[in-house]
Amino acid sequence: MPALIASGSNEAALAFVEIGAVVLGLALLARLAGRLGITAVPLYLIAGLALGEGGLVQLDVAEDFISIVAEIGVLLLLFTLGLEYSDIELRSGLRTGVLPGIVDMLLNGLPGVAAGLLLGWSPLAAVLLGGATWVSSSGVVSKVLSDLHRLGFRETPAILNLLVIEDLAMAVYLPVVAALIVGGTVLATLTSVAIALVVVTVILLSALFYGRKLSDLLIGGSDEALLLAVFGVTLLVAGVAQQLEVSGAIGAFLVGLALSGQAEERAIQLITPLRDLFAAIFFLFFSFQVDPAKLLDALLPAFGLAIVTAFTKMLTGWFAAKRVGAAQKGRLRAGATLIARGEFSIVIAALGAGLIDGPELGALVAGYVLVTAIMGPLVAKYADNIKLPTRKKLQPAPA
Repeated sequence: MPALIASGSNEAALAFVEIGAVVLGLALLARLAGRLGITAVPLYLIAGLALGEGGLVQLDVAEDFISIVAEIGVLLLLFTLGLEYSDIELRSGLRTGVLPGIVDMLLNGLPGVAAGLLLGWSPLAAVLLGGATWVSSSGVVSKVLSDLHRLGFRETPAILNLLVIEDLAMAVYLPVVAALIVGGTVLATLTSVAIALVVVTVILLSALFYGRKLSDLLIGGSDEALLLAVFGVTLLVAGVAQQLEVSGAIGAFLVGLALSGQAEERAIQLITPLRDLFAAIFFLFFSFQVDPAKLLDALLPAFGLAIVTAFTKMLTGWFAAKRVGAAQKGRLRAGATLIARGEFSIVIAALGAGLIDGPELGALVAGYVLVTAIMGPLVAKYADNIKLPTRKKLQPAPA
């Protein structure tokens, strides 16, 4: 027995050392990203490549713990994205953002589907890649708008409306593709899809009509009580959603949508530090599972896809911002701000990890997110310097 205790103690000590070293490394990367003026997501992904299979260092003891923390990280990430939308913004987004949302899906989803088919992947893997190229990173976009002090700009409502539509579309897209991935007979697949859509609809309507009551129930008590209640409800709803073959991440997103008023404001303050810690580990763990050799093979198509979809996002932003009366510079800023992809793209790729083309999908999406998460904020920062071609005025003919 003493030998077993000693063995367990040594294993725990090693796990503490590994986890502590990883978290300290992430802290240094976050500080470096702040110095460079970019989001830390690409640096976290690179760190994961260095620690995974085929990387410079391999984690053994702490891998299972990091896996669970990464799962919680994506739930908190999507929960806080939901917190960013009030029920008023949600209804406004649904009312005015549908047409730009359709344009967004066609312009940015189809290049990903086409690229997957050209690479010889299965149609399902190609559809997953289309989802990864379609959705902008709400986290990166929000940070860019905040860091560049553009929250009050004319084009910003158009950007936020597009994010609302994309995030809500994911509430349908993710459970549908998850049901298709599980497979089975046609009837079983259709049943799974129908159940997923019903569950999402019920949770969304509950968030819209009963969110205030939930907020009132949670608002009482200390910060400690609120934090525990919000964290518990998020995990509970995500777990139930996952049991019903709906993405747990979408369950967490809809819980965030439900909260409003003081409960929303306090939850943002309390959850944000926790989210940053867990989400950093989520990004690290995603690329932790990517073979660096496969990533090198995927870099060229990832870069080409990033260039194509940066242009299509610019067109999307131009169209959406024009509808709200933004000038040409504002339309350019809107498109540039939307270029970055991140959390949803990685969640989509993680869903397809078990497919035959899953490793290639994961590697390509990791490279794609790396490129766009660096390119997007930089292009957004200097969007005002982009010179548009001007029409030459016809000079009157000499008399």
